[in-house]
Amino acid sequence: MTQAYVEDFTTTADGGAAAEPAWLAEARAQAMARFEAVGFPSTRGEDWRYTSVAPIAEADFRALRSASGEVTAGQIAPYTFGHPEWPTLVFVNGRCAPELSSVGALPRGVRVLPLAQALREEPALVERYLTRIAGSEQPAQAFTALNTALMQDGAVVLVGREARADQPIHLVYATDAYAARGAAHLRNLIVAERHAEATVIESYLGTGEATYFTNVVTEVEVEAGATLRHYKVQRESPRAYHVGTVEARQERDSHYVSFSFATGAALSRTNVYTVLAGEGCGATLNGLYMVDGDQHVDHQTRIEHAQPNCFSREVYKGILDGSSRAVFNGKVYVHPVAQKTDGKQSNNNLLLSDRAHVDTKPQLEIFADDVKCTHGATVGRIDETALFYMKSRGLSRDLARRLLTYAFAADVLETIEVDEVRVGLEQLTLERFTGE
Repeated sequence: MTQAYVEDFTTTADGGAAAEPAWLAEARAQAMARFEAVGFPSTRGEDWRYTSVAPIAEADFRALRSASGEVTAGQIAPYTFGHPEWPTLVFVNGRCAPELSSVGALPRGVRVLPLAQALREEPALVERYLTRIAGSEQPAQAFTALNTALMQDGAVVLVGREARADQPIHLVYATDAYAARGAAHLRNLIVAERHAEATVIESYLGTGEATYFTNVVTEVEVEAGATLRHYKVQRESPRAYHVGTVEARQERDSHYVSFSFATGAALSRTNVYTVLAGEGCGATLNGLYMVDGDQHVDHQTRIEHAQPNCFSREVYKGILDGSSRAVFNGKVYVHPVAQKTDGKQSNNNLLLSDRAHVDTKPQLEIFADDVKCTHGATVGRIDETALFYMKSRGLSRDLARRLLTYAFAADVLETIEVDEVRVGLEQLTLERFTGE
């Protein structure tokens, strides 16, 4: 089941050996050796117990070699939150599309560029961070190893010391019908240097209903005193497969804010991991997933408190209909040295169908004795009392049910700090459940 990917690696190595720096070629080779050794994860492992990747492993998706010219600016426009003037880097079928991108004039100290260009123009920065934050040593991280070996393109965002990106930076990854049976291995690097501040949005979308595989890894460095808001919006083709991993490393007094919004793909898995490696850090990880039919959505989070006086907040919500299935596995790990940790975690799920299913497991692993940590999970249905009240005020049962469902989702969407993103995702949610 790994042969097609090994052949893709051989082609990549042969075609890019002369152009790539030696350290990257070595990292690719080591990652492919690791992937060959462990293969795709199985449901026998704890991290993948409820999510089978057999549809990906058995399909032999081949790496996409070029972007199509079929995606237009008009097709991208509905996904820009009404702000095409934001610095936007667009990728089509795994390759940068300069004709659809518009980075514009960036504030001093801010750079947004494709990975290939960054390797030429910022080689020291890329070498310092790329492949250094996202680990691929564990069997559960096989997709990260595969991505490292086959990474094709991606975005590099650098927010320099004390710089501020006044507008959100939008990275758009579109896939069209020409990507059928293909795989895009995307690699992103986001660096917020000391006392920097920025908002970065990653949007993944399908312009058709092709079957394809997106494997993306985003490495994030948040240096001392920096604040990074990082939003990921996954609206892939309903027949697509999506595996995305975000690994962040935080230094003293930094704040990393993450939000994952997932509604697309037949099977999707999003991993969000952060290490609070400096005293006084804060991490806020929130998300919303909405699936129906036979969709399968999986979120895995890990917040590692490695230093004292840090806080973390986490709220994930899910809405399931039809025969869909969701998985949530959130872990807060507190090292012995991480005294005065303050961590809260919750996962709430709403089932709209008797056939929908959720496996949820929030976890705390605490090895310090002076901490405040809580966690919890709920799985339930529409509140019949609230439904009765709304019906008594003249609403039909169907409309009342839809409005209550929307209200459940809107609660976590309100945590998004960027107004345009929050309103855009609220509109998507409202349309999904009320048709308005």
